[in-house]
Amino acid sequence: MAFEGLADDWVVWSDESEKAVLAYRPDVFDGGEFPAPCLPTIYLTKGRRSRHPGTRTRPSDPWVVTLYLEPEVNRSPEEYDTRGAAEAGAVELAERFADGGVDYRDLYQVPRERYFGKLDELTGRGD
Repeated sequence: MAFEGLADDWVVWSDESEKAVLAYRPDVFDGGEFPAPCLPTIYLTKGRRSRHPGTRTRPSDPWVVTLYLEPEVNRSPEEYDTRGAAEAGAVELAERFADGGVDYRDLYQVPRERYFGKLDELTGRGD
């Protein structure tokens, strides 16, 4: 089963042959109280997500796992040789995020304090 052991706060948003998207708490980050682009997501892609449109992946391209807090705010990607290893890496990253083990504040140049407060509450990093 793909993404076995995925933390309860994460859902498999989509799962295709060369790309999968995991979403964190879409019930909270639904575009109501927080803008929809603030939905934390983990992308698992064959090759870099930023490759030029129309460019085909090559067998030698790595599997890449990237955490996004917004479209332009992301954690440095991690590369894996196989999809299975990338899925395990994505599950581990999702668990660390859900447990408060990822410092998302460092990813921002301009902080969103209200957003951080909600993430702190959900991941157990609050006071």
